[in-house]
Amino acid sequence: MGTLYLVRHGQASFGADDYDQLSELGQRQAERLGRYWAERGLRLDAVLTGTLKRHAQTWQGIAQGAGLGLQPLVWPGLNEYDSEAVIRAVLPSRRDAGLGDPTTPEGYRAHFRLLRDGLAQWMAGTVSPEGMPDYTAFVHGVSSALDHVRQHHAGQNVLMVTSGGPIATAVGHVLGLSPDATIELNMRIRNSAVTEFVFGPKRHTLLTYNTLPHLDGQAFTDWVTYA
Repeated sequence: MGTLYLVRHGQASFGADDYDQLSELGQRQAERLGRYWAERGLRLDAVLTGTLKRHAQTWQGIAQGAGLGLQPLVWPGLNEYDSEAVIRAVLPSRRDAGLGDPTTPEGYRAHFRLLRDGLAQWMAGTVSPEGMPDYTAFVHGVSSALDHVRQHHAGQNVLMVTSGGPIATAVGHVLGLSPDATIELNMRIRNSAVTEFVFGPKRHTLLTYNTLPHLDGQAFTDWVTYA
């Protein structure tokens, strides 16, 4: 049996003009995960990442912390959905709705309420967010990466650095969950969290979900983030 470690990127730049950048804390989260694995002697045989900057930066932080020199396989199907496009599909103008600044507590809650609604409608095929694939194609992008791991990395330890949406989709796909349950998983995945599958030639099986073993300690209480 092999083990697949799915890692959500470190904290990005929520509310900034360019979300797709790790914050300083996000970089530290990634490096800390790499150090944690190195301290426990985990050996990685292969790495896959999406094409987003926050994926590459997270892998670079993990590699730096662990002293690894692996070259990742870049897999576009591991890219996140466009949350702003999802929201625009159900609400063309955030400003007209009075949502305000998404970095405030009120704006943050409103943002994620709309995101839940938009994701549900996208999954059901009732909206088509601009520039995004339909949900069936999104799931295929994730499931094809899982298939690749099973077919090419039997018995190995494989790391997949991606985002909350693809990780929730992978778990939902493996467990046969409903769209609503998959959305709930997506909303709860923490930055740099680790989800583990064991896999053989025919299937993946969920072992752990959304864990932060590298941040287990009072010194890291303020390092736990969601966006």
